[in-house]
Amino acid sequence: MSWTKHAHDLAERTTDPDSRWRHPVSEVARHLLVPKWWEPAEAGGWRLIDGENDPDLWFRRAYGHASMVTSIAGLHADHAGPEDNPAGRPTSSATLTALLVKMLRHARIGDDHTLLDVGTGAGGLTALASVRLGADRVTSIDVDEYLTYAARDRLDEELGLRPNVLTVDATGPIPGTYDRLVATVAARPVPVSWLQVLRPGGRLVTTIADTALILTAWKDPDGGATGIVERDWAGFMTTRHGPDYPPGLDTVFETAREAEGEHVATYRYPVADIRDSWEVRSMLTITTPGIEIDFEQRPGRCTAYLAHPDGSWARAEAERFEPPTVHQSGPRRLWDDLERIRNRQAVEGGLPLYGCKARIDPNGTIHLNRGRWSATIQA
Repeated sequence: MSWTKHAHDLAERTTDPDSRWRHPVSEVARHLLVPKWWEPAEAGGWRLIDGENDPDLWFRRAYGHASMVTSIAGLHADHAGPEDNPAGRPTSSATLTALLVKMLRHARIGDDHTLLDVGTGAGGLTALASVRLGADRVTSIDVDEYLTYAARDRLDEELGLRPNVLTVDATGPIPGTYDRLVATVAARPVPVSWLQVLRPGGRLVTTIADTALILTAWKDPDGGATGIVERDWAGFMTTRHGPDYPPGLDTVFETAREAEGEHVATYRYPVADIRDSWEVRSMLTITTPGIEIDFEQRPGRCTAYLAHPDGSWARAEAERFEPPTVHQSGPRRLWDDLERIRNRQAVEGGLPLYGCKARIDPNGTIHLNRGRWSATIQA
């Protein structure tokens, strides 16, 4: 089957009939931007997939419902062989098209606007925007020199598109000025340079790092921006300054898995993987900055772990739907923080995040408020 049938089907699934993004989605040969990628290996780690060895799988993934991981711990699939089985965190991906379209729609892009695409990745959003606006109106940046090289080359050689693709650390100075900025990497707080390159009245679309919150805002005359947290959700990798992310809280998690807690008690709510409970997770990471989450499920038993850079940790274990036994240690009681959020959600029927007002100061600090609730997100 030709890739064009896959692309047209994808356009029908991800855009409305009158959407200005339908034509770009149907015209971009997305698979050519991702010739190789990583998928989870059964024995752990990751295994390399070469699209040319399995064209049917290649098309299903490229025009499918999930992102395609292209780099693990800085090892790009283009540079790997079948014998490689890397471990670590994904550091780049080709974002699924439905999510790219979602972010572009939130940007409210007019045909005469210029766009800064923050987080080139495989070049998918850059391609869509170039087809719609013209490549001369699109600039794309990424911190990874190979990603920008590969995207620039494939956009040109395979798709005939020549946007301006630059190797730039998105948290530092950025050349140019733009009407719209769409980030498919998450930041916390908003980098000052993002505000500086937006023209007066320009629009910013990003996600707050470690949350599932889409933040949209209009540039104010004072250099800040005013907007909202959309009643929508998305998740992206966070900005980085090199080929890989710094080490996480592995040592704290190791303690959480093995140690007896200083405080042990039975709690109210069942153990759940709150990484998949986007609103709860987002509230937890906003009210307890730096917290990390892990979860394990074995037959008849669930275990959740929380860890914090100050050394605090929590481990909750229970059979499904049963009240958990929770071990906690350190200066914070992390599970108590989570319980308060889940209790508020149960009592009020939701949390105040989605739809809340947002003010971004010129220095990037984010102020959120809704009713009597407020939060400040700063460096």
